[in-house]
Amino acid sequence: MAARSGVLRMLAGARQASSATAPAAAEIIPQWKRVAGALGILGVGTTGALLYGECLPVMAEEEFVHPTPFPWEHRKSYFSTFDAASIRRGYEVYRQVCAACHSMDRIAFRNLQDVIYTEAEVKELAAEFEVRNAEPNEDGDAFKRPGKAFDYFPPPYENEQQSRKANGGALPPDLSVITKARHGNEDYIFALLTGYCDPPAGITLGENQHYNPYFPGGKIGMQAPIYDEVIEYSDGTPPTTSQLAKDVSTFLCWAAEPEHDERKRMGMKAMIYLSILGALAFYTKRVKWSVLKNRQVAYVKDSKY
Repeated sequence: MAARSGVLRMLAGARQASSATAPAAAEIIPQWKRVAGALGILGVGTTGALLYGECLPVMAEEEFVHPTPFPWEHRKSYFSTFDAASIRRGYEVYRQVCAACHSMDRIAFRNLQDVIYTEAEVKELAAEFEVRNAEPNEDGDAFKRPGKAFDYFPPPYENEQQSRKANGGALPPDLSVITKARHGNEDYIFALLTGYCDPPAGITLGENQHYNPYFPGGKIGMQAPIYDEVIEYSDGTPPTTSQLAKDVSTFLCWAAEPEHDERKRMGMKAMIYLSILGALAFYTKRVKWSVLKNRQVAYVKDSKY
C-alpha cells in the first residue's frame, strides 16, 4: 500500500508540472515577429554574400566590355523568324573567311536545305569539298571523296596539333554553338568582330596578339578577320564591316539552333490546340458541375424520405 501511494503521488506531481508549463508552451508568436525575423535573416545573408563577392580577387581575364544589345530580326517577338537572306550571306562570310581557321563539326550540308539553298544547290555545294570517308577502302586505306548532303562541314585542320601550329599556339574554337557558349550570344559575336582597336595606355601586347575590349582580358590571338569589301556577296549587298559582322552573327546564331523557326511554328500550333481544349474543358466543367454546385440540400423533420 505504501508503494502504491508513492507512485500515485509521483504521477500527481508530474501532472501538476505539465499543467503548469502548458500555458507557456501554448504561447503564440505574433505574425509581425516572424516576418521581422525572416527579413532580418534575409538581410544579413544578402549583406554577407555581397561582402564576400567584393573580397574575391578580380582576374584580368574577367575584365571585358559587355556587348550592346541589338534589335535582331529573330528576337523582336515570339512570332519573328530568321532572315534567310542574312543567313545565306553569313554562310558566304563563314565559308570565305572564318572556315580558314574555325570548324563547324555539328552542322551538315543538309541543314542548309530549304533554308538558304535548294536540294540541288546543296548537293552541288557539298560536292565542292573533299571529305574523309568513314570506312576504309578494300585495301584498308582511308581515302577522301566528294562531299554529299549528309556530310558535316569538313574541318580546316586534321587535328588540334595542326590547328595550334598554324595559329601561333592558339586553338580556334568550333563555331557550331559559339553563340550559346558566350555571354551576349550574337551580340557578343557582332561586338567582337567590330570592336578591334588600339590598346590603351598601360597595356602591352605580346607577339601575334591584338587588342579587343570585348574579349576577356582584352588580348586576343585572332586579328580582325573582316573589313570593308573583304568578300563580295552573291546578291550584290554592299560588303561593309558592319554588314559582314551582322550576317555572320545571324548565321552562327541560326547554326546554334537550326530548329528555331520550326520550334516557334510548333509552339503556335500547340498554343492554338491547347486554347481550344481549354475552352472545351471549361465549358464541359460549367455544364456538368452546374447542377451539383447549384443544388440545395434541405433536411425536413419527420419527412418520409
